[in-house]
Amino acid sequence: MRKVRRLKDWPGAWWAYSYTLPPDRWPLRVPEVTYDLNRGRRDERRLRERIRDSVRIRRVTDGVPDGCWRLLAELPDGDIVGELRAHERSLDLLVGEDWGDQREVVLDGVLVTPGLRLLGLGRRLVTRLAEETRLAGPSAVCATAEFGGVDFLLACGYQLDGTRPATLRLRQP
Repeated sequence: MRKVRRLKDWPGAWWAYSYTLPPDRWPLRVPEVTYDLNRGRRDERRLRERIRDSVRIRRVTDGVPDGCWRLLAELPDGDIVGELRAHERSLDLLVGEDWGDQREVVLDGVLVTPGLRLLGLGRRLVTRLAEETRLAGPSAVCATAEFGGVDFLLACGYQLDGTRPATLRLRQP
């Protein structure tokens, strides 16, 4: 909050024609205090919204083996602002028994440019992977995450799977 000492201090005085109107012609009463107007934050928010709306998601197939996914979030000028990688694996090979060619997709990672996080780009990448794997036939998509990645994947619809082994680590002395 800040005090309104002059008409220029009040962002609501858009009607003041360069602040030259005499006070008796003001259509609105000028408040004693107003919110601090941070144009830099406003401009950054507008830029982020513009970027969010212009990003497109595409799948890269050149140089990527069959059964692997590489999805890119890119701006119209070609700048890459996010990436998702995943690969397919057979549960038959994992377990060592014939379960009838059951396959699943393993989400290897989702990356978004740090300045553009929290715009929904990661969620769009994960949603696109789910759509493409639904068409390809694997029965599930699984992922291992740590730190904020767990909350992110839970927000994207993933569920914790208690039937899978936990990640273990042995630290060498």
